[in-house]
Amino acid sequence: MIAITGATGQLGQLVIDNLLKTVPANQLVAIVRNPAKAQALSDQGITVRQGDYNDEASLQAALQGVDKLLLISGSEVGKRAAQHANAIRAAKSAGVKFIAYTSLLHADKSPLGLHVEHVATEKLLAESDIPYALLRNGWYTENYLASAPPAIEHGVFIGAAGEGKIAAAPRADYAAAAARVISEDGHAGKVYELAGDKAWTLSELSAELSKQSGKPVSYHNLSEADFAAALKGVGLPAGLADMLADSDVGASKGGLFDDSHTLSKLINRPTTPLAESVKNIL
Repeated sequence: MIAITGATGQLGQLVIDNLLKTVPANQLVAIVRNPAKAQALSDQGITVRQGDYNDEASLQAALQGVDKLLLISGSEVGKRAAQHANAIRAAKSAGVKFIAYTSLLHADKSPLGLHVEHVATEKLLAESDIPYALLRNGWYTENYLASAPPAIEHGVFIGAAGEGKIAAAPRADYAAAAARVISEDGHAGKVYELAGDKAWTLSELSAELSKQSGKPVSYHNLSEADFAAALKGVGLPAGLADMLADSDVGASKGGLFDDSHTLSKLINRPTTPLAESVKNIL
């Protein structure tokens, strides 16, 4: 049995879509905080179990009979190390034999503040004695394309990444890699640095938005403080705004760049180009 945490999340659902191509539905366990939101998974024959990152006992119950666990990192920045510790202890108690964890690109040396909780989780996995693999995911292209509509409307894309190269890929590409690693044998002990094949800057993203929309879009680089303030000004929660601004500055220092092509090798195809992602969102 293969279990997936966060199974109703954006990445989790894509992973399940990929797994269903090669794994019978009755061999999958979707661990979700609210089973009422997972009816579509139940309807496909997938076992849905309630499990909350903040409740170790619920996770231990949800992981009974599970051989492999895809631990998708939680979304509550600041709480994740403790939440992941609950999941890893629960997996050990339940006898899980392999964990794949979605970490951060080059987590061990990343300039992004986000790396701290990922490094802590990687350490917990190393100490757990459970065989594991690290899926160190780079940035999702969607993280930036969410800002495309207002950028096109106002003619300006704002950020704090300078001319830092960003080797992003869509969630679907990372999901395909995760599905392969969790469903195949032979990945224990591996560290996969996953990123898009062709990196781009925010200036190049702005140019692509301009090209495809037919409206001029220029990139305006801000300081970390000014970018965070701008994000809060359009309604983003303070913690999220500060995290995004910090991540942009990390990108300016090379924190979101990788040219190993590990992701495309894992999914046996090139990663989705920026132009195609922009076309899809437009």
